[in-house]
Amino acid sequence: MSKKITATHERVDDIPAIIAHLKKMRVAALLDTHFPPNGNWQGVSLGKTTVVWLACILSEGDHRLYRVEPWGKGHQRTLRRCLGSEVTPRDLPDDRLATTLDYLSVAERWAACERDLNQSVLRVYDLQGRVVRVDTTTAGASVTPEGLCQLGHSTDHRPDLPHVKIAMAVLDPLGVPLTTTVVAGHTADAPRYLPESAKVRQTAQRTGLTYVGDCKLAAIGTRAEIVAHQDSSLCPLSAKQMPEAALDRVLDPVLRDVLEPSAIRLPNADGVRDETDDPVAMGFVSTVALSAPEQSGQSHTWQERRLVVRSLAFATTQAKHLRQRVARAVTEINALDERQHGKQRVPDEATASQAAAALMATHRVAGLVNVTVMTEVHEHAKRRDGTRPATTVRSERVRVGAARAEAPLAHAVRRLGWRVYATNHPAEEVSLAQGVAAYRSAYLIAQGFGRLKGRSLSLTPLFLHDAQRVVALICLLSIALRVLGLRQCVVRRNLQQRSATLKGI
Repeated sequence: MSKKITATHERVDDIPAIIAHLKKMRVAALLDTHFPPNGNWQGVSLGKTTVVWLACILSEGDHRLYRVEPWGKGHQRTLRRCLGSEVTPRDLPDDRLATTLDYLSVAERWAACERDLNQSVLRVYDLQGRVVRVDTTTAGASVTPEGLCQLGHSTDHRPDLPHVKIAMAVLDPLGVPLTTTVVAGHTADAPRYLPESAKVRQTAQRTGLTYVGDCKLAAIGTRAEIVAHQDSSLCPLSAKQMPEAALDRVLDPVLRDVLEPSAIRLPNADGVRDETDDPVAMGFVSTVALSAPEQSGQSHTWQERRLVVRSLAFATTQAKHLRQRVARAVTEINALDERQHGKQRVPDEATASQAAAALMATHRVAGLVNVTVMTEVHEHAKRRDGTRPATTVRSERVRVGAARAEAPLAHAVRRLGWRVYATNHPAEEVSLAQGVAAYRSAYLIAQGFGRLKGRSLSLTPLFLHDAQRVVALICLLSIALRVLGLRQCVVRRNLQQRSATLKGI
């Protein structure tokens, strides 16, 4: 008698690896501790439900609620073996996931849960990074402006869409999130830096961290607060903190050839700097004494190093564009007195000078073009006609000429590409090259934002309309972002131990 054998096939994909990371991070246990559901909750716990949802998001790149139930139905055996408990489709309907978001939207409980989660991640994965990057991004939604979704500056270049603003602090060199805060889309960026740094201090429970950010971190009050907590900062100074006149004074020794800037070479992927490589920048350091009050009003004084850096690639690009603008201005000014059909002639020298000045202002090349305006006078005799006597006919024509002002142009080219960075790190801790390398790694947090809003986690476009659930979803996706960073960390460590490389990724 033959036996009938039924074989059931189920794709495993990357689900076991994802759930292994989530279990190692103690996500389910922490969520069950900080978000106890009411007595009506049945089936698998809230923590395990969230773990399954995160596995679906990370495996499929889709956070939509209604996609989780059929996905879980197709991976029941895999989920049972990974979680050690039965997960049925009735545990994953969209209304149950929406209820999960309602629990996660309680700000005080999420803050405590995030703090415990970070401490678990830092301890389990032995992350000892001391550089924290803080930045903001926006996530748009096709809704009417209200609540959190407001019109404002959009990092996605969609100012026509209401959006929420996400402030995040990540740990170098992995870009693993430490804090996640969601505010209204029209909220200013600068006030978000201090709250995020305060959360990081609560998580790390130590001082001596370095906060790296853009020019919005350079507010004097923000820098004073960081100094007050015995931490350090590294950020570029904006045109408000370093106006053109002040920058000219700083660069004066270099432009007069009194000071020779140092060549800056960055380390390669292995962390080794080859002195034979071409430099990426030139720079020098100056020190100033600053004093400013912190949030509590107490004044602090510190020595701040100004890293004055000229990016060679940026300077080359700027010089190219400047010469192009000068060439266009010269061509258009020389064409002012051209005689063409239907074109009015320049009536006088004053009008010609005004037109030339307007063209130089349009192309932003004032002082870089030499303009000459002159009036040519022509006289010729008109012969006698019949009884009319011979006469002299006099005609005038305004001539306009333009050429590059070589000396001012050369000076302006030397002035291009410079930027000033501020840090309270002493020279023995952070050199000029190390400061430049630290700021140039800003792509680490941008990469995380790309994963959050791109194909990996697909936050945008937002499909939820309830503001509390939007906040909870972004917090949930920040856990998924941690998994992506930690998975990359584990792969790198294993490759380093085996002295192996992965190519093509």
